[in-house]
Amino acid sequence: MKEYIPRLIDKVLKDELTAFGAVLITGPKWCGKTTAAKQHAKSIINFQDQDNKESYIQTAMLRPSALLIGDNPRLIDEWQVIPQIWDAVRQEVDNKRKEGLFILTGSSRVDTSKIMHSGVGRISRIRMRTMSLYESGNSNGLVSLESLFKNEDIKDNIVSNLTLDNISELVVKGGWPKSINRDTSVAIRQNKSYVDLIVSEEMETIDGKVRDKYKVLELLKSLARNTATAAADQTVLADVRANNESMHITTLNDYVKTLKELYVIEDLPAWTPKLRSRATIRTKHVRHFTDPAIAAVLLNASPTNLIYDVETFGLLFESMVVRDLRVYSQYLSGEVFHYRDSDGLETDAIIHLDDGRWGAIEIKLGAKQIDEAAKNLLKLANKVDIRQKPSFLAVVTATQYGYKRDDGVYVIPIGCLKP
Repeated sequence: MKEYIPRLIDKVLKDELTAFGAVLITGPKWCGKTTAAKQHAKSIINFQDQDNKESYIQTAMLRPSALLIGDNPRLIDEWQVIPQIWDAVRQEVDNKRKEGLFILTGSSRVDTSKIMHSGVGRISRIRMRTMSLYESGNSNGLVSLESLFKNEDIKDNIVSNLTLDNISELVVKGGWPKSINRDTSVAIRQNKSYVDLIVSEEMETIDGKVRDKYKVLELLKSLARNTATAAADQTVLADVRANNESMHITTLNDYVKTLKELYVIEDLPAWTPKLRSRATIRTKHVRHFTDPAIAAVLLNASPTNLIYDVETFGLLFESMVVRDLRVYSQYLSGEVFHYRDSDGLETDAIIHLDDGRWGAIEIKLGAKQIDEAAKNLLKLANKVDIRQKPSFLAVVTATQYGYKRDDGVYVIPIGCLKP
């Protein structure tokens, strides 16, 4: 049996179990939800167990509470297979009035039409993602986001162990737990299998609605070509049609919605602070795949050809950094946004903590882009009209050396970052 690799969500789950009767862990298939949940559970029932699935369904029809019997916390794996278990869990939490009773996992969003109550106040929801570079052991963790939020300077002589070649491999491999310590060629085949599963099965089984597999695949390829951008729906639509697949806007909207519900794509929302200037904030989301390896496999990108296609490499690198920042921010009780305004000022990532502290990050592949990125960050800091000044401004790069610039902006290699 493989040794469990600790995940940052372990702390989040533990904290939520002390505050709520039940916790729902959502996220993409194969990201490690069940494995992480098992570390905290004292009993388990798996609704995708083919030997017992029909028996579970019949029991749920007659007395769903019978499926909840077991030591607590009780893990209910892939709960959405039997949706009525949701209301049974909520009722059991109400009846017992205790915390830490149940952990639910699911690879698709809650179908509210099949449940009576939302579970607000009883069932907490946390999002799990694929592994960050710190979790997989690829980041040495010499720079802590938490320390930056405490206004602590980074140490001198910060050096990442990752070369550009290493980073191109990590982008293509992705953060799937089963790909850790595997050859890149094996990881790519596994990623192709993931995409095939989404296209050929998951897009239909999520709600029973038949969707055109060829259109789904062309849409995914278009989204991959437009990853880490705020490309308009019409742009994506035109791109799909250019590849000989007709598609209506309503079909596009349905497919994109379903991909979100399967946690294949995860948009980055806009940060909307008050500004000192008359500029208006652009609120369109920036679209990312839940893991950059999904986009990479759709683009047939290998580590070698990424090195020679800097534009694509830069966009996929940005997606990887956003993934890591989301994992780290969740650990620190924060969220990640992007910033764009009518003056053309853009910032790739804003981390905003629950207590109001915030930091701004530009994501750049190479050293030549650092100066311009630092100027943008300083412009943003002077433009935002909120009481709390940024805790830090940083450029996260694929380079190997980290330091503090004379203007106060940090340069941080992604291979040195941790929460």
